[in-house]
Amino acid sequence: MATDTNTAKTEDSGTERTRTGQWFRPPVDIVEQADELLVVADLPGATSDSIDIDFEDGVLMIEGKVHPRYDENVNFLLHEYGVGDFHRTFHVSEQVDPSCIHAQYKEGVLTIHLPKTEAAKPRKIQVQTVGETLESEPAAQRPSCCT
Repeated sequence: MATDTNTAKTEDSGTERTRTGQWFRPPVDIVEQADELLVVADLPGATSDSIDIDFEDGVLMIEGKVHPRYDENVNFLLHEYGVGDFHRTFHVSEQVDPSCIHAQYKEGVLTIHLPKTEAAKPRKIQVQTVGETLESEPAAQRPSCCT
């Protein structure tokens, strides 16, 4: 957890001005599956109403606030949970369909689903013997360039 009130490193190695007060970078896993990318962020103590997700020009931004669990007079022996504002930014491949992005928040874990465009999804390529035609392959499986 960081409490620097002047600058913060962004994922693209630049610096940016931040708000004063406590802020932190929640841990995130990004997983590629056949049909989508998953962004999984640990946000214990957040609520779905306190999380904002934006996607613009290929940039996914997650930000929000986790309110303190205790009053200011608590004497912590160890304090690891993030409290205050959080912010993460990721440059996402153009192979994501922005109209289908959706998110779920359950038990302190935020999962963002970034579906791939049809062109980006893997597909099986049929190998043909010379002299065969594509007529045996259903039209729905043929690329649009093969009409």
